[in-house]
Amino acid sequence: MPDRPILVIGATGKTGARVAAKLEAKGLGVRRGSRNSSTPFDWEAPETWAPALSGTRAAYVTYFPDLAFPGAVEKLDSLVETAKDVGVEHLVLLSGRGEHHARLGEDVVRNSGVDFTIVRAAWFAQNFSEGYLRDPILAGVLPMPGGETPEPIIDIADIADVAVAALTEEGHRGQLYEVSGPRLLTFADMARELSDAIGRPIRHIPISFEDFHANIAQSGGTFVADVFTAIARETLDGRNAQTTDGVMRALGRPPRDFADFARAAARAGAWPVAA
Repeated sequence: MPDRPILVIGATGKTGARVAAKLEAKGLGVRRGSRNSSTPFDWEAPETWAPALSGTRAAYVTYFPDLAFPGAVEKLDSLVETAKDVGVEHLVLLSGRGEHHARLGEDVVRNSGVDFTIVRAAWFAQNFSEGYLRDPILAGVLPMPGGETPEPIIDIADIADVAVAALTEEGHRGQLYEVSGPRLLTFADMARELSDAIGRPIRHIPISFEDFHANIAQSGGTFVADVFTAIARETLDGRNAQTTDGVMRALGRPPRDFADFARAAARAGAWPVAA
């Protein structure tokens, strides 16, 4: 009898897509969970949860858009109960570093009675190449609040590698991996690294949290802006201004450097330069 598949919740997202692809590259059975997948999964439609989880042995769990959103922790609690009811053996949760609501979500999984691994991540490098900061970078600017507070920004490929190891190898159950990049960078530092990689100037513009809110509200609406601004205020206060050893502990190698991420993303065409 073939091994039961692994459910990847958020399989179209930044980390989920990478986790699913890496699992499939290992020849493992993967059930891609998203609103439009063959076995749909939708956080806003609890009736989709049990069919998506049934028959799987493990699940990679990400909450879109973030565990800080109102009702997210309560939904995660219900999901975990559903997973337990249908016999899922192992949950790997993606959490946010320094976020109060993310810690509440971690507690839900930790106390669920199901084997778990928690991957608590720093800010994503791919926010510059695939996320809400790509358009400003294309315009040559990096408008961010937080002053000179440094952040050990992480390449999502490292998050995916840690998650895949947790899902496929022995020794990761019950572990908390707090994952970060290998060095602290201010947003001005990141702008310089991006400038070097792209080959044109990227200028860091220090802005207030109010301006940050206004920028997000223009594209994502006020509700989304409220939540992401609250996260930025919470996590850019210096609490995360240290590197961690989660990638080394999980994988036995150091995390990728932001400069390497920037060069690779530039080569891949993340920020096309006009001729």
